[in-house]
Amino acid sequence: MPNPQGWFVWHELATTDPAAAESFYTQVAPWSVRPSQISNSYRMIEAEGAPLGGIVAIDPTHVDRRGSPHWTPYVYVYDVDASARQATGLGGQVRAGPAEVPGVGGWALIADPQGATIGIYEPDRPALSPNGAPRRGEFSWHELATTDYKATFPFYQALFNWEKTSEFDMGPMGMYFMFGQRGRAYGGMYNRRGDGTPPRWLSYIGVADVNPAAAAVTRLGGAIVNGPMEVPNGDWIAMARDPQGGAFALQSPKPAASAP
Repeated sequence: MPNPQGWFVWHELATTDPAAAESFYTQVAPWSVRPSQISNSYRMIEAEGAPLGGIVAIDPTHVDRRGSPHWTPYVYVYDVDASARQATGLGGQVRAGPAEVPGVGGWALIADPQGATIGIYEPDRPALSPNGAPRRGEFSWHELATTDYKATFPFYQALFNWEKTSEFDMGPMGMYFMFGQRGRAYGGMYNRRGDGTPPRWLSYIGVADVNPAAAAVTRLGGAIVNGPMEVPNGDWIAMARDPQGGAFALQSPKPAASAP
């Protein structure tokens, strides 16, 4: 087993209008979209030729694709059946699957003990774990807003071998807990503050500069929910919704220092 399980390997958007979503995201992020070789109804998202996700229509007959437009992040696992059983044993639930896509791999949709949903994915062929910082166009950060991150993290730690990388005191908003593997941070967790939304994952897209990307979001009919703003490490972020209502976020690296 050359690569550890536990890194984010796929992201799927279920939406009411795949064609409109494709047009929107390819103008906001440095993405290209092409038809899948497996299904004409599935559109593959690529960044610099590397596949990183898909776009598909909302389907009430599929648990992972029903409801309002949403992104689902998937985490790489060695054995999707064993991981689904383990999730149940750790107090979570299996919402869909495990199931097999011939020639692609196995997948399941699970929920943590607080109710946030996330996908697990076992590709047919071993996948290479990420090296270095996320490249432009890749999903660069993953954030869990939940009811009790201290109670939630042991579930993910046991299931995906995640470890604490650091934490940040946000003052009245509480602590921001960061996790990852082998010193690389994958994302953060925090306790949401009575906004009425259920626990959920939010995926960030890496862009060259958040500010023009955020301007494109509003110009194209989406909405900026929070930001753009600078975060403690110097990066810039913005939280947004696409025109169909799917929640996502943008992240750009700390600007390079100007020459003296």
